[in-house]
Amino acid sequence: MDIYIKKLQDTDAEGLYKFELDNRAFFEEMVPTRGNDYYNLEVFKKRHEDLLEEQVQGGSYFYLIKDKDNSILGRINIVDIDKSQKTGHLGYRVGQAHTGKSIATKALKLLVETVTDIDIKQIKAKTTTNNIASQKVLEKNGFERTATDSGEFEMNGQRLNFVYYILTIKVKSY
Repeated sequence: MDIYIKKLQDTDAEGLYKFELDNRAFFEEMVPTRGNDYYNLEVFKKRHEDLLEEQVQGGSYFYLIKDKDNSILGRINIVDIDKSQKTGHLGYRVGQAHTGKSIATKALKLLVETVTDIDIKQIKAKTTTNNIASQKVLEKNGFERTATDSGEFEMNGQRLNFVYYILTIKVKSY
């Protein structure tokens, strides 16, 4: 499947809201809930505006993963950018109907190519010990596993740990 990533815009709010609402139960199986307020349309629109402002300020970059029909398949972001260290933290999610199709792997490859334009030299990521699919996405894109947190937490009745990854961006030589 051909995909592309597109920087988040104000006109994306309603489509993204529908995507998040449609996939809420699926996402909450693997990541902690964002809470009920997140799914209130007016609250969602305000948070969307806040994300756009954060993007303008350069603190984070938010992208939608889309297909040739312009449908939202997922999201992928670099957040908590430290401009002095040239680092950022990765986040992504792919809708339930689109899992198992290498969409996250392809989107992450596109994102890594994009961050060289925004002067990010290192991307950090974390996932949970039970999220094998996410670990594979990271490793296929060159991320190195750096640690597993010794502190356990409970989510959906499972005892889990965080697994940490890092990718150092290779500078292109001409």
